[in-house]
Amino acid sequence: MIKLVASDLDGTILLNGAQHVDASMCEAIDLLSERGIIFAPASGRQCESLVRLFSEVKSPIMYISDNGALVRYKGETIVKSPMDYDLALDISRDIVSVPNCEVLISGERTAYIMPKSEEYLYRMTKIVQYKTEIIKSLDEIQEDILKVSVCDMSGIDNSKEYFAHKWSGMAAATVSGDLYMDFMDLNVSKGDALKKVQDRLKISPSECMAFGDNYNDIEMLRQAEHSYAMEGAADEIKSHAAHTADSVERVLRRELL
Repeated sequence: MIKLVASDLDGTILLNGAQHVDASMCEAIDLLSERGIIFAPASGRQCESLVRLFSEVKSPIMYISDNGALVRYKGETIVKSPMDYDLALDISRDIVSVPNCEVLISGERTAYIMPKSEEYLYRMTKIVQYKTEIIKSLDEIQEDILKVSVCDMSGIDNSKEYFAHKWSGMAAATVSGDLYMDFMDLNVSKGDALKKVQDRLKISPSECMAFGDNYNDIEMLRQAEHSYAMEGAADEIKSHAAHTADSVERVLRRELL
């Protein structure tokens, strides 16, 4: 019996660049709740952004945000794994120094940006609709840092090898989209967060279903026995899933509803 469903967002629930969760998907999540199944969006996005995206859902949702660095359920923070503060600032300074690259620093309260371009500012505040605070100095950040992201406006493929090599062994790094690479504490991943949730709620991997499409989803797919990689995912990602899917909602309605 499935007790928890965890799903990536961009490229998994949100397809073809969509930035809104369909009403029919929200309805399916409510139906899952009626059957005693917890639904958890698992994303590199901040928690506040996830709350907005799923505002039409009436039932309680578990939010796995910041690639697993933060998990909230029913108003309670049940997992929080911040980065070493000084390391997070060093990575942030490096990102700021690289042309075409913008920094996104995620705290539990808000996300901090130092936009070099109007394009990036518009993207963060209007397209992905992050709760953000514009800062002029990194010293203005006075809370734990959960995640540091580089947004390469020319495409993350142009800079990911540089950043991954430079910070290898010091922070966990994962590509989370066409533009983004995320850095977290070495022990943080969506899979690690799902494992901590399973332990806390006494749910086994055999009672979990997971969906994903990118490299930051691999650990989560491996932590759930009923795992689905999206059909458009790379073969390496598909190799870590038991099944493939073209639609999260279709699988949920077919298998659970």
